[in-house]
Order: sequence, then C-alpha cells, then structure tokens
Amino acid sequence: MRFTPKALFHRTNRGILLDIVVFLVNLFLMRMLMERFVDLVNAAYGDDGIAQLALLLYFVSLLFLAPVGAVLKRWHFHQRLSQNGDDKALEPNGCLFSPILYYAVIVVIYALIDAILFQYFYPDSQPPPVLFIGTVAFGLVAMGIHTWLVYRYFSPPKNPPTSTFLLSPLSEAFGDVCIFVNMLFFQIIWNILSSGFVHPKSGYDVFANLLGMTFAALLIYFPPRMIYLAEDIGRRRTWFFILLANLPVIYHALFGSGHAINLIR
Repeated sequence: MRFTPKALFHRTNRGILLDIVVFLVNLFLMRMLMERFVDLVNAAYGDDGIAQLALLLYFVSLLFLAPVGAVLKRWHFHQRLSQNGDDKALEPNGCLFSPILYYAVIVVIYALIDAILFQYFYPDSQPPPVLFIGTVAFGLVAMGIHTWLVYRYFSPPKNPPTSTFLLSPLSEAFGDVCIFVNMLFFQIIWNILSSGFVHPKSGYDVFANLLGMTFAALLIYFPPRMIYLAEDIGRRRTWFFILLANLPVIYHALFGSGHAINLIR
C-alpha cells in the first residue's frame, strides 16, 4: 500500500508521525530544551524548592504517561487487529520488547524520584530507615504495576471496557498525547547522554560510540516507542523513520564534539 502524506495522520501510522515529530524537535528545539533542563537541574541542586518540584514532576510524569497511554489505547488497538483478521494475542519478545530492560529503566526513574524527595525533605540529614525501606517497598509494587499495565497492552481484552470514555475515539487521542509527551521527555535525557560522546579519533572510537549509543537506545529510545512498535514493527518504512528520528543523536554519537553538557555546574 502506497504511503502518502495524508496517510501519516492515520491511526495506524502514529509511530511514524511520532518519529517525524522527534526528528524535527531534535533538529530545531532540542538544544534549547536541553539548556532549560540543565538550568532546572542546577537550580534544584542549589536548593531551589520550585525547581526541585518541577524536576520531581518531570520524573513522576515518566512513571505515569506510558501506562496511562497504554490503558487509553488498548481497546482501540486490539479492535483494529480483530478487524484486520488478526485477533491473536501479541507475544512481545526480543530485546526491543524486553520487560527486564523496561523494568530497569523504571527502577532508575523511581530512584531519581526518591533521591529528589529525600533531598527536599531531608537536605541536611539521613531519612529514617523505616521511611527509606517503606519507599523502596512501595516502589517495587508501583514499578511492577507500571510495567504490568504497559505490557498488558499487548494482550487483547476479554471484555469491552465498562467506561464510555475508554470506548470513544477521544480515549485513543488522549493516549497518543501521553505517548508523544513521554517520548519527548525521554528525548531530553537521550540527547544529554549523546552530548557526552567524544570526537572519534580512530575506527575503534567510532565503534565504541556506536556501541554505547545502541545500548542507550535500548534503554531510552525504544521503551517509549514500544507501544507503537507493536503495530508497525513489520513495516519496512518504520525502520527508516526510526533512523530518521535518531539521525541527530547518531551524528553526536559518531562525530561528537566532546563538549558534554554538564548537569551540575
């Protein structure tokens, strides 16, 4: 089937639209977003309460946007599969769909949230051991629920949702907004990491940068892209647009200037 600009806005091409948005943001806006993020981190490190709250909300959003988007889109996704005659449950496998890698990313995000909260409430002392243990226990449960909600997206629901909103097209539209915002928030981290790649002086340096970028992509790029990847992974053009979205990051990885963005000045 021929792919046209009009088809870009079809529900089944949301992943490609996301890749194009990521490419444009990386090309024209990301430098500014990174500088604002670094300023926010430095202000939070300097005990600015508002900056700490903003940073906390940023990381908390990374915990909620993906599962909310998955819940809002799940029914509509499987309805499309059944209408296409493919109503079998998807079985995500391979490193791109690894729940272990995904859970590891969520653990890092939750650890950052914990650190910000303890820094805010206990800036000059250690938190009580009971509180620390309690947040760890709560985090293990919360991270498990998060991962379960995201991976539940791949299995067809047994019954229609009882909520009228979840049955409406508006539900999927809001789910798409959550996934787009989640991806763009992850892109800030992705680009800050890529800014640390040094300028290669040999083939070994190029290989090392490329290897590091590939590993980072498994942790930072593909998890927020995963929900759309479930629908378009079999299309060859999908990989072209994923490559397009990451061209600015690949450039920094392979030909980095060596001027890393320092978070703490």
